[in-house]
Amino acid sequence: MSIPIANHASMLPSPELTAAIERSEIDYMLDRMTAIQERPGNPEGIEIRRFGGAVAFSSRTMPWPSFNTVKGLTDANLDDLDAILEFYRLQGRKAQLEIVPSRVGPDFLRRLNELGLYQSGFHCSLIGEPRPPVSDRAGQTIAIREIGADEFELYATLHCRGTGLPDEGIPHVRRNNEVLHGRAGWTFFAAESNGVPAAAAVMYERGGIASLTFAATLPEFRRQGLQRALIQHRAAEASARGSKAIVGQCAYLSQSHRNMESVGMKLGYIRTAWTQL
Repeated sequence: MSIPIANHASMLPSPELTAAIERSEIDYMLDRMTAIQERPGNPEGIEIRRFGGAVAFSSRTMPWPSFNTVKGLTDANLDDLDAILEFYRLQGRKAQLEIVPSRVGPDFLRRLNELGLYQSGFHCSLIGEPRPPVSDRAGQTIAIREIGADEFELYATLHCRGTGLPDEGIPHVRRNNEVLHGRAGWTFFAAESNGVPAAAAVMYERGGIASLTFAATLPEFRRQGLQRALIQHRAAEASARGSKAIVGQCAYLSQSHRNMESVGMKLGYIRTAWTQL
């Protein structure tokens, strides 16, 4: 699906823009989970099920909600809700359904309540225009480069230590991300502070949209502008590669939210998560 964006005016809020932002989230999650599923023997126990335009994701070994969630729900999925809950029951997981404003109505939300789901959280999706490279990026202390095929131990270390995961998870994260290197649309970046690897970020491009899918900074290097620089760098890369928009997801009022807003991205919508009791 190509994004319906040709100029600034077309980034004004609309049902079409909302659908395009959500589609970009589905695209990168579907490609990521498919790549992990295609590892020999499917060691993470990935299951993907389509319900019309919605996609349900599940992982046997990764219990976090981001890997066990349903994206793309609309009113057309009202009659699919029982089947969706049954899918997660068979996977041994509680369902999490992501609800995007304007995509479902009161009858859908009422049915979620009847089925024993509760609104468990909020998450922001932001959108902006790709920008040319900036020349004043935090002086000369930050250098950003693409991560090579033989550097996924480094990427996994930055990923785990930057998000608070234990070092025991480094091999696991390495294997689940190195399968994306060289896969169409995916680019991994490392940011160095005075020559020391300090942060990592990921971008996925498809259909005219560049998705900022992940970013993390080592605790000892925070508040040095690394994540803002990584957003700017990915926006410049997206511009050079012909993308019409950049999108990103984050917790409301998080540092990531502030960083995205500070470089000109704006709130597309706040979606809600609904989880089984």
